[in-house]
Amino acid sequence: MMTVTLEITERGAFAGGHSFGESGPYERLVGRAHYRVDPKAPAQAHVFDIDKAPVDEDGMVCFSGDIAMLIPQGPGSRRMLFDYGNRGNKRAVPFFNDAPAGNDPRSLADAGNGFLMRRGHSVVCAAWQGDLLAGNQRMLLDLPVASDGGRPLEGVIRTEYIGREGVTTFPLSGWSTTRSHPTVSLDTRRATLTRRRYPDSAREVLPPDAWCFARAESGTGLDNQGDETALVPSDIHVHIPAGFQSGWIYELIYTGRDPLVLALGHVAVRDFVSFLRHDDTEANPLRGRVERAYAWGRSQTGRAMRDFVYRGFNGDGEGRRVFDGIIPHVAGAGKLALHRFAVLTASGGQQFEDHFVAADRFPFSYAETTDHLTGRTDAILKRPETDPLVMHSQTASEYWQRRGSLVHTDTLGNDLPQPDGVRVYAWASSQHSADPNLRRPVKGRAQSVLNVVSTSMLFRAMLDAMDRWASEGVLPPASRMPTRADGTLVDIQTWRAQFPAIPGIATPRTANELPLLDFGPEIDQGVVTQEPPKPIGDAYYPVLLPAVDADGNEVAGVRAPMVAAPLASYTGWNIRARGYGHGGLYEFTGSTIPLPDTDDEAAATGDPRRSVLARYGSPEGYVAAIGEAARALVAAGLMLEEDVERSMAAAANWSRPLHEVLL
Repeated sequence: MMTVTLEITERGAFAGGHSFGESGPYERLVGRAHYRVDPKAPAQAHVFDIDKAPVDEDGMVCFSGDIAMLIPQGPGSRRMLFDYGNRGNKRAVPFFNDAPAGNDPRSLADAGNGFLMRRGHSVVCAAWQGDLLAGNQRMLLDLPVASDGGRPLEGVIRTEYIGREGVTTFPLSGWSTTRSHPTVSLDTRRATLTRRRYPDSAREVLPPDAWCFARAESGTGLDNQGDETALVPSDIHVHIPAGFQSGWIYELIYTGRDPLVLALGHVAVRDFVSFLRHDDTEANPLRGRVERAYAWGRSQTGRAMRDFVYRGFNGDGEGRRVFDGIIPHVAGAGKLALHRFAVLTASGGQQFEDHFVAADRFPFSYAETTDHLTGRTDAILKRPETDPLVMHSQTASEYWQRRGSLVHTDTLGNDLPQPDGVRVYAWASSQHSADPNLRRPVKGRAQSVLNVVSTSMLFRAMLDAMDRWASEGVLPPASRMPTRADGTLVDIQTWRAQFPAIPGIATPRTANELPLLDFGPEIDQGVVTQEPPKPIGDAYYPVLLPAVDADGNEVAGVRAPMVAAPLASYTGWNIRARGYGHGGLYEFTGSTIPLPDTDDEAAATGDPRRSVLARYGSPEGYVAAIGEAARALVAAGLMLEEDVERSMAAAANWSRPLHEVLL
């Protein structure tokens, strides 16, 4: 039995009533969805701890979450795009429409270039992450707390914090936006806080009297005595009076309580989308308007989609397919670390931070394969009757930081053919997050300016191709990714030999390696008992990298116009600066390493790369090269004609201000 009840709290015109061609104006709806599910039904079989959730008088588990919809008032396309909000934040309209980021789109400016509206798609979002806190208009899901017959559930919890200058207090979750699991005791002798310089460095234990479960509160003192600070005991904060030393990795292991039934987030998505597709009452704002449903999400929500399909949630309670197609972006080889006491905001695991999380566990690929380390055979897609079509896209950063090669190799590193219903597109030489409205290059605590390659035009072409595939059976462009067979997927030693010796640029010594980890015998039942997880012998899954050309740009995959006609070496990696984990990979970022402007500069600096002037001759020559690259992508079905002009306009004056090339 499945019941969804909608409560619409706000309804009005979107974009001031602007008409988007044949789609007409759009209506904006905001509200809550209330869910009631039978914890004993087969549809909930993969919801960890649902048997420990409170039930109503009918034996049903109840929960609720935020919803939002943008609905065409004209005929529309009868297509729904489900925006898997990343950490509660709406992402689809900004990335597909090159629109401003924000969780409350209302104005015409918030529609950006209007792509999704001009297509006539309904854009729908529903909260799925249950451990978020209110703020910034995030989409929130209120979930029940699991208990042992009314008694609090307790368990071991491990959280990492990266020290920052001047910071003395962290929430236990590590994130100000995210609920913490309270500690069962304020006695620091019952917990362990360590620090280390790098993930594999020896842990240094902080004495119990060097830290506490508390938070610092500041205020203005009396009698001109200046600011004063109070230390308030807290079961959801960790405090070091001397401060967290910058760039160190701190690890807290403690006994926490009151986990949420987090897997109900998958149920919320499944049941809400199924309701919009099939409910024929007036309670459904999209009644009779959804012929096809697609899901798109990036990073965390790309992993959520892979997990959603893997665990069987793409079939609703009546066995009907929920999403016809999914487009997980920059998920790498991960799924959700969805277990009791999980913190869903935490990343899937990077080389430096959050390295030992449970997200990257076999199976990694959509195709069936056997894990050579454990002998287990599995696949993400294994239910043909409900599996969706898949367009998996990932950037260069995923190969370095998110073990992206394992999406399309077996566990020995051999090429692994994907099912007919899957496409894998590697977006060459781009980084994990590409702001579609980036105005100026930025530099974090890293060696180089972050990667500035623009890729939003690829989203638009993929969605159109997905719709033709699901609706008409028109095959999309073939997968484009590096492979072992053609020598474009290589090990780190080969990559280091290929990458040019650019003056002053340090290169990575390794990618984000993946050891086989022991999280405890109950991990497949959603319970982690081994913290920190222990490597099992010297067993590793091979993590391979895209080969590069003489410029250091990747050879295989989908080369955006800025990569095909480069002004720089664009990488999926960046090196952490001194004092911040020097030498490690910096977050999910890449690098922009400008080419020499002239041959004279190349000679003076010893830069082996061909100069900008030698390549293009003039600003007009560069714009022409960008246009040629864009038209080649259009011909291949990887870019829309409307984006050619946009790409060429952005390339004017040497693509300033993204590239401050001085000639």
